[in-house]
Formats: sequence, structure tokens, C-alpha cells
Amino acid sequence: MRFFVTKSFQGKKGYEDVAALAKDGVKFIHNLSNGPSASTPHLYLSALPFAPEDSFLLKTLKERFPCIAKVAAGHHKEWPSTQILLQGHTHYVTSVAFSSDGTRIVSGSWDNTVRVWDAERGVQISNPLHGHTDYVTSVAFSPDGTRIVSGSNDKTVRVWDTERGVQIGSPLQGHTDYVRSVVFSHNGTRIVSGSEDKTVRVWDAERGVQIGSPLQGHTFHVRSVAFSPDSTRIVSGSLDKTVRIWDAEKGVQIGNPLQGHTGYVRSVAFSPDGTRIVSGSDDSTVRVWDAERGVQIGSPLHGHTHYVRSVTFSPDGTRILSGSFDKTVRVWDADRGVLIGSPLQGHTDYVKSVAFSLDGTRIVSGSDDNTVRVWDADRGVQIENPLQGWHTDCVASVAFSPDGTRIVSGSDDKTVRVWDAEKGVQIDNPLQGHTDCVTSVAFSPDGTRILSGSDDKTIRVWDAKRGVQIGSSPLQGHTDCVRSVAFSPDGTRIVSGSDDNTVRVWDAEKGVQIGSPLQGHTYYVRSVAFSPDGTRIVSGSDDNTVRVWDAEMGVQIGSPLQGHTHYVRSVAFSPDGTRIVSGSLDKTIRVWDAERGVQIGSPLQGHTHYVRSVAFSPDGTRIVSGSLDKTVRVWDAERGVQIGSPLQGHTDYVRSVSFSPDGTRIVSGSDDQTMRVWNAGRDMRINNNIERNVSQSNEESMCSLINGKPINHLNDIVVFNPICNS
Repeated sequence: MRFFVTKSFQGKKGYEDVAALAKDGVKFIHNLSNGPSASTPHLYLSALPFAPEDSFLLKTLKERFPCIAKVAAGHHKEWPSTQILLQGHTHYVTSVAFSSDGTRIVSGSWDNTVRVWDAERGVQISNPLHGHTDYVTSVAFSPDGTRIVSGSNDKTVRVWDTERGVQIGSPLQGHTDYVRSVVFSHNGTRIVSGSEDKTVRVWDAERGVQIGSPLQGHTFHVRSVAFSPDSTRIVSGSLDKTVRIWDAEKGVQIGNPLQGHTGYVRSVAFSPDGTRIVSGSDDSTVRVWDAERGVQIGSPLHGHTHYVRSVTFSPDGTRILSGSFDKTVRVWDADRGVLIGSPLQGHTDYVKSVAFSLDGTRIVSGSDDNTVRVWDADRGVQIENPLQGWHTDCVASVAFSPDGTRIVSGSDDKTVRVWDAEKGVQIDNPLQGHTDCVTSVAFSPDGTRILSGSDDKTIRVWDAKRGVQIGSSPLQGHTDCVRSVAFSPDGTRIVSGSDDNTVRVWDAEKGVQIGSPLQGHTYYVRSVAFSPDGTRIVSGSDDNTVRVWDAEMGVQIGSPLQGHTHYVRSVAFSPDGTRIVSGSLDKTIRVWDAERGVQIGSPLQGHTHYVRSVAFSPDGTRIVSGSLDKTVRVWDAERGVQIGSPLQGHTDYVRSVSFSPDGTRIVSGSDDQTMRVWNAGRDMRINNNIERNVSQSNEESMCSLINGKPINHLNDIVVFNPICNS
């Protein structure tokens, strides 16, 4: 390998290629080292073929080893985001940090111990550091990596010798309540600590004595403290919802408190150049502040759906890292204030602490699931960022415009919103008028109008370009909540389903009801749709049935389609009108022959909770479904089998799903107040000779990790090109 690199890369471009090769080499070792560690030839025989398609390593070396095995299908394109899982703590992990050289990780836990880990091999170094008599809440390395500082609910701060694993001197005592945050100054001479006694204290790291008086001003518990890069200032965050800046030498507050958070401030940090401060709060937001002027920069960073417990800047100051009680780690563009990629998922409980490695290539996180996890900071697994930050309540319905350039969404926040499907930004202002939750939205076939139904019992039609309601009054007639609305294929009619047990048809131009309500369902009507030729209507109901109606005469065609054992929440026709798909609270999806009124094949099973939304792809070969199990799933409509892994990322119930007009994307809306756009698989090909599908989700990426050691799935030859978000 050394000879190859020396002879093959020359000049500036060669230098850059060597750097890229080295970076990939580290990832190669992390993920595929088991075979070569036992037998060197397996470096090329077994390991190299499974390097991701887009890895610089495979692209560079595969031509020199033409006879190695090849992955038949489902070859991963990128390295997995999760690298190492560190296990050993017996209780919640509250704090984690990298050493300055990136080779070690320190963690503190409610098991009262501090542990040091080999960041490369994922193994614990020597024994846990014992001494604290209560929960360890915060840990940090000294800048030179020779010492560790820890804070605890035993009200003490302790300093440890990293090499020998022993405590240095006596505990630093003075706080009269739990110590929640500790850190070294950047020159390593001082330690700052924050406590529930509402004070910030500065200590001489060598002599183990307090310097000056406590810094007082916070009116509630201090949860986080940090030094500025030049060690002249200290920032603190408190449950009094404020961020405060202090003169580290004089021990006095600088300026006024930084105010804006509406919940407890749990974490604060300076940017590497000291000009900005980042804070995380129980209001679920991350905020960036001008450290000189004491004012907020831009809008809050929205995305987390629960308390933000830990925040920090990347070493180059371009990114912000946050960990939350929503069990995710998120990376943000520090300048634009937008989420980079998708949340890093894997933790099964609250994330309490996050940190970057000094070179910015790795992230470490600690969680109440008792684990420490190491992530590749360069990976982004979702094809587009969640569309978020505007809806303030559950997203109940989503749909693409006919040309695929826009997305419309309806929410429990009573608004309808239109989004740029490419840029992921809201177009103009929300469409307002409904006085209760918006339950269903749809574009007209020509994309000029938007239709919405609401729990306020009305239907409204909007001008999609001007963002105003068409007509002076909504369409009224239903006597209970409107649950589903749809345009006819020619855009001249509207169909609606309601909790008044009826289906109604409306003249879309005049805004009046056509004929009498379609009656027959014995319980709430939850979903309605026109057939592609506009001659029929399908409806699904909480009476567990699907019914087909003659759209002209307003009468039921044949008997109800029966088979579901629970409420039917979503129905749709196939593009050719020959089939109907339905999703139910019985957790199944069923496909029906629209002419004969009989079920085709067995139910599609896989969801572990209620199915709330279903739709056909434009070519009718696939079905997409969304469920309260928080996943989106794609199915082969002919064979009745799931394609790939569930699309995971939503942190709450998925209420609505839809394909883009060209079938390449899926949009989903969720109770986590976001919409997400997924790659629906432009190159998806089905091998009818093989029915095995072991495509992994983004939580089960290329390698599973047990006790920090990668276990390679060398038999993961999948039938379908991955359509999950990795």
C-alpha cells in the first residue's frame, strides 16, 4: 500500500488525493477490520469489496484488484454514520468529551464513575475512576490531555491523572449544591464550575483552591459553563432562562443577560474565535448570540422536538452540534442556521452530551441508554433537510403539486402552507382562515388551486399563486369534522368525507354541493378519492369498510369491501383505476380489485402500529404507507412485499404520505411538526428470481457494532437498490 501511494500520487492534486485516501483508510479500519486483522489477504479478498461505492479507497484500488468479489446489488454508497458503540456504564451517561489529540474519550455517568475510552478501538482504558459518591454530571479533558476534571451531585469538583487513573489532590469543595458543569480554561491553569447553588466558581487547577468569590447573578440553577478561547471570559447558562457572560479575571458580569429562550438554558459554548455563543434550551431550540454585543444572531434553530441538552461549535466554527431528549444528535450550519443532513439516530434514550473531535471529523454523544456513541461528522443520510420551523403543531396532510415543484401541507396549527420542494423553504405566508385543525389538503390537477378540509366542518379552496381564498365563503354542509378532500381529475368537482358519516360532492367552480350526500357508511368517513377517469369515488371509514360510489348518480357500486378488522384511515385508486389500496388501524395495507370488489392477495404486513396513509406510485408499481410506528414504508404493489427498509427519521407519528408526480420522491408529514422528502428510488429494479431483502436502515448501517467491535455483514446482498435515506 505504501509503494502504491508513493508512486501514484504526485503534485498538489496528488497530495489532496493522499489525504482523501488516508481519511477513507481510517473509516475502512473502523468498519471492516475484522477479516484483515485475522488474515492480511482478506484486506483485498473480503474487506475491500464492501467499501462503499463512493469511497475514494474503493475507486482508487478496485482497478488494481480486478478479480476481487463484487457486490451484486444494494452496495452501500457511503460509510455509515455510526462508527463505534462504547458500552460499560451501568447507568445514564451524562457527559462526554474528546481529548485534544482525538485518541481518547472521557465519559461521566450516574453510575458515579468517570471512564476513559480508546476512541479508535472502542474499548475502555484501564479501570473506571472511582471517588465521587453521587452522580457524575460533567467531565472534560485538560488541553494537554494529562488531566480530567469532573463535577458531581456530591457537590465536589475532582481532578484526575489521565495516565495513572488516580485522583489528584483533594476534591475541590465550596459549592453548596449539585455541580452541573465543569471545564478547563484553554491554558489549563484554571477550572470553572457551575452549580445548582446558582453560582459560577473559578478554581486554580494546580493548587486546587477557589480563585476569588463566586460569580453571582443567576436566579436559578446554573447548568452549563464555558471559557472563551482566550480564557478572559466565562459564559453560563441557567434555569432562569438566561445566558450570562463574565469577566474571568475580575469576576463580574459583562453587560446584561442574554434573553430570548422561553425554557431553561441547559448548555452554552463559545465559538472558536470567541465572537459567538451557542445555547440550547428546554424550549427545544438552539440559539446563536453575538458575544460582543449580547444580541441574538438570526432566528432560533428549530428542529429538535424535545429539550436540547448539549450544544457546541465545531473546531472551525462552521458547524453547531446539538443533542436532545428527542434521542437525536443534529449538526447545523452555523452561518445559515439550517440543519445539515438528517438527525443522527441510534440512541434509544435521551442524549445528554455531545462533542466534536479536535479535527472536526467525529462526533461523540452520551445518552440515558447508558451508551457512548461515536459518529462520522461528515455523513448526511437524508436526501433533503426536513421542511420545518414553521408549522407549530402536528402535520396531518401533505401532497405534491402536479409538476413536483411544490408541496402543500395542512396542520393542527389551523394553517395550510406551501413549500418549495427543491429548496425546502416556505413560499409566502401561511394560508389562514380555518378555525380548527386542517385535516386534508390537495392540489388541483393544473396546480393553480389548493383544497383543504378541516375540523371546523368546512372545505376551502385557495388560489395557489396568490395565497388567498377563492370565494367569499367556505364550502359548508357537513355537520361534523371534514377528514378528507380531493379534486376530480378534471378539476371541476371536489369530494369530501366527514365524521358525519357522509361523502359529499361539490362543484369546484360554483362552490355548491352537487346532489345529496352519499350515505351508507355507519361511522366516520376518513378518506376519499376519485378514480382516474372521475367516474367513481372510493371511501374508507371507521366502520372498517371500503366503499365504491358512482360519482355521477351518487349511489354505491356493489357491496362494501370487507376484510379490515379495524378502522380504515386511507384509500386510493391505482393510476389505471383497476385497483384500490387501503390502510387501516389493524396495521395492514390491503389491495382490492376495483371492478370485482375482492381483495387481491394477502394483506401487506410490517408496520407495528396503525397505518394512517397510503398512496400508489404514478406508475402503479409501488405503494407508500405512513404509520404511527413513525416510519414510512414502500411496497411492491404486484408481489405484496416490502421494498427495502423502513424510511426512518420522523420522531413522532407519520400522518400523511405521497409520491411526487415523477415517482422519484416521497413526502411525509408527521406529528413531529415536520415534513420530510425521501428518495423513492430512481433506479429501483426488481429481481424476480430472488425474494430475499436484507437492505438495512440507517440505524443498522453497513456494520453492527458489539462492544465497540465491528461485526461485518458480508452476506448483505440485497434485492433492491436502497430506497432508505442513506
